[in-house]
Amino acid sequence: MMRLDKSPSAAHHLEMNERSERVVILGASNRPDRYAYKAFATLRKYGHEPVPVHPALSEIAGVPVVPDLPSVKGEIDTVTLYVNPKISEPLVDAMIALNPRRVIFNPGTESALLAERLEAAGIIAQVACTLVLLETGQF
Repeated sequence: MMRLDKSPSAAHHLEMNERSERVVILGASNRPDRYAYKAFATLRKYGHEPVPVHPALSEIAGVPVVPDLPSVKGEIDTVTLYVNPKISEPLVDAMIALNPRRVIFNPGTESALLAERLEAAGIIAQVACTLVLLETGQF
């Protein structure tokens, strides 16, 4: 069952904000008017390393785009979703294989099926807006 995680303590906010995290953006966009692009830019603004994933793009603002989840290399803290469940649900095994700490379901990406599988694998399924989490110090 998807849940909205409780906000961490103020001390935890400080600790999290001081740590750079690698964040997969599934459904990345090179269009500045799209929320996925805004998340990309805001992650960089706060010192995180975005890992954009999109099968048809080669780069976003000079950052190489990975074509699919199995092509992502290295440790990942968070996967943030910007695709609908018809796209994300078939990718659940690839998401689990990345072993992120959490997957953020941005508005419109929610999937009870995907959340259930992630949580069964010990991955937090968080219903939230990545932009709001970043701008309010809750990321």
